[in-house]
Amino acid sequence: QVSLVESGGGLVQPGGSLRLSCTVSGIRFSVAGTGWYRQAPGKERELVALISNVGFTIYGDSVKGRCSISRDNAKNSLYLQMNSLKFEDTAVYYCKVAVSGNEYWGEGTLVTVFP
Repeated sequence: QVSLVESGGGLVQPGGSLRLSCTVSGIRFSVAGTGWYRQAPGKERELVALISNVGFTIYGDSVKGRCSISRDNAKNSLYLQMNSLKFEDTAVYYCKVAVSGNEYWGEGTLVTVFP
């Protein structure tokens, strides 16, 4: 019954922007902790950003100052606005929702930064 559907990935040029979305169902989203993670080829999955159910945010050092995480509890949706994209931002980006001691992950959306 749980579903996390990501969208918004694609090919962008260096310096460009992208907005990722994650729509969640089957989870008590309004009380859940949420976040975005990414994994580049040959690399470990790393934190991009977190946002609590009441809007507290944490950003990974690699994206601090260039990204903004947000959520709309009424729409059960999570967002990530990414600006000033760099080659090293190329990765599969995953939506995560944590609630009641469980973690749920989306399938991921690929972001490729290339001229």
